[in-house]
Amino acid sequence: MDWIRRRAGSVLAVSLFALLGWSFVVGTSMPSWFDSREDCALTLHRTESYDITVTSQWFPPRAACDFGGGDVVQFISPTKSAILTIALILIAVVVPGSLYLVARRLFEPAGVIRSAEAVDLRARQIRHLVTGGTVSFVLIAAFTFGNVFALVLGGPLGGLVGALAFALLLSAVAASLDRQIGPLPSTALDSRRRGVAVGLGTFAAIFAATALTGDLPFFRFWAAPVGAIASVVLVRMQWTRLARRSDGGTGDGNTVEEDLLGGPRS
Repeated sequence: MDWIRRRAGSVLAVSLFALLGWSFVVGTSMPSWFDSREDCALTLHRTESYDITVTSQWFPPRAACDFGGGDVVQFISPTKSAILTIALILIAVVVPGSLYLVARRLFEPAGVIRSAEAVDLRARQIRHLVTGGTVSFVLIAAFTFGNVFALVLGGPLGGLVGALAFALLLSAVAASLDRQIGPLPSTALDSRRRGVAVGLGTFAAIFAATALTGDLPFFRFWAAPVGAIASVVLVRMQWTRLARRSDGGTGDGNTVEEDLLGGPRS
């Protein structure tokens, strides 16, 4: 059980990629979203497409081309539909289970405290801000392109899964950077919590900005600098709050992530 718990992140990543792949397979198995009637006519070797009625659903995956007069042809074979349905059920069991195990890691024992002794905290903070902002910019810029392919190939489900996977990726990268060049004194648990706060906060910022401009579900390239700025602001807030606590500032908890994620660490 301990082996599974510690590798829950990898299992979650694999299951999300499997779900994204499933959406791609189903999306490409459906009549083309660009002109579904024409696709029905070409695939099924019919001469006219203007009077074709196309019906489709994602679960279980089905698509049918109705040529009128009772002439209905299944675009996705029953066998393929059954296989895809079973695959989705299996993936749907793994995704929430692994997500739960990943979330539980935010409430594990704190572990060993890494001291700030003999560390240039100012230089460390600058490296954290610059590296974090740069990495966020690059990742979000790549996501704006990947999001288009996810929506086109996988439909709404592909876009949703891609967005969830990217938010978790931002959190994982932020936690890794925090572990390497983040605030001190700190523990591995602190880094994970701060990373989740920065990753999800950054994604929330670009999601809200995109929603306000009416561009959803597509993310534009300008989301990259917006996300980078949001990431830098969040990291700077974490450094500032931890510094205040180290200097004897008031607070109800004992680590900076308490302000972002909840009550004091046990």
